Order: sequence, then structure tokens, then C-alpha cells
Amino acid sequence: MVDSDSGESILPNDLTDRTALVSGASGNLGSAIACRLARAGARTIVHYHQNREGAERVATQIKRDRGDARLCRADLSDAEAVAGLFAELAASDWSPDIVVNNAARQPVELLATMDIKQWREVIAANLDAAFMVMQQATIYMRTRKTGCIVNIASIEATDPAPGHAHYSVSKTGLLMLTKAAAAEFGPDGIRVNSVSPGLLFRDGIEAQWPEGVSRWCSKAPLQKLGEVDDIAEAVLFLVGPAAKWITGTNLVVDGGMSTVTRW
Repeated sequence: MVDSDSGESILPNDLTDRTALVSGASGNLGSAIACRLARAGARTIVHYHQNREGAERVATQIKRDRGDARLCRADLSDAEAVAGLFAELAASDWSPDIVVNNAARQPVELLATMDIKQWREVIAANLDAAFMVMQQATIYMRTRKTGCIVNIASIEATDPAPGHAHYSVSKTGLLMLTKAAAAEFGPDGIRVNSVSPGLLFRDGIEAQWPEGVSRWCSKAPLQKLGEVDDIAEAVLFLVGPAAKWITGTNLVVDGGMSTVTRW
């Protein structure tokens, strides 16, 4: 691949000299994304809120793979905490030019019995936090005239599951936030995209939800659950040079489930 501006050859997934912040990086999906970006050469900021032990494991893995990692803790639903986090990163020369809004909550509660506190907690964690992180990140990205943001949405943004009304609404909002931000920040050289995963494998899911796994595998064209690495590779593509003319796009990674009727 050749850079059209410089004429130099570049690797499509090379993130050397880039700094990436992955929110919720102590969890199953976030850890896979953080490790993949690090393996591509990015200095990686491993964000967590409560699970420090998990975040430390991720940072240790990155360093074991000869990458550079930094831990950061913040409640991303708190505006002052988000502003403080980005100020601290900038002061220490770790201001990210890649941001992955991955942190999210996915509780199960029927709409009929959900109270306003439960509703607001999910919206705050999944949508408000992404808005505030994006707003703070672009303060620094705009001065450099470059940056990439990827929001982790969900296929439930367009195909809600029972008990996930608050979650589905938050992810639908995230899709529109992605488009609005791409339009507004494009002239500043900042690209904003989203990835919508389908059902992903995690330890114990087949024992905890056998009927759901069976239903998914019987209907999805590829007949299997996704892996967290499938999503990590999609994120890597969107933040890398191979996607330099892609912004405002939602990349669905669901094994083809969106091509069939509701699972």
C-alpha cells in the first residue's frame, strides 16, 4: 500500500507512532482490542473503572508482547473525570490519536418493570460516556489535524432483544452520534466510525444460555458465534491507514445474521 500524499509504502495495519485509548479494556472484548492495537505498534492506554486486576493483566500481556501500555482509571459517565483523564494524558505525552469507545453496560430488565435509575445508568454508561470521551479527545486531535474514533455499537441498535430496551436505545444513539461526529470533525482530519458486533463467544456462554447459542448458530449464515478477535480486527482496520477514506460508517460484524430474519 502506498500513501497517496507522500508516495511512501505503508503497511495497512501499521500503528507505529500512534497512541490508542481503549475504554473498558479490562473486559473480554476491550482486552482483545487493546492487545491487537498494541501488536500493530500502538502505545496503548488500558482504561478501566473498577476491574484493576483485569486491566493489569491486559497491560502485562501487552508488555510481554513487547508493546507499550499505560493503565488509567476513570468513571466515564462523570464529565469532570473524563476531562481530567484527557488533561492528564496530554500532560504526560500520552494524548491518544486513536480512541475506541468500548466500555458499556448490558443488564437485562423488562421495559415494563425498569425504573428510571436503571434506564439512566445504561444510557450514561453507553451513550453519555462516549459523547464525553469523544468531545474531550477531539480537543487534542483537532490541534494535530488527525485522529480516529471507533464506537463499539451492537446489532441490537436495529434489532432489539427482550429485556434490552435501554441497551438497544443507547446503541442506536451511538450510531447516530458516530455519523454526526464524522460530519462535524471530518474537516479537522478526524475519522469517526462504529463497529456493531453480533453474538460473541465467552467462557461459559454455552452453559449459561444454551438455547440462545443454539438459535444463533442455526440461523446465522456462518453458523457460529463470533470471537472477540473478529471485532478487534475490524477495529484495527478502521483505525489504520487502509481505511483512511472511511468515516461515518457502521461496520457490522455478525456472521451474516443481519441478512436473515430475527434470530
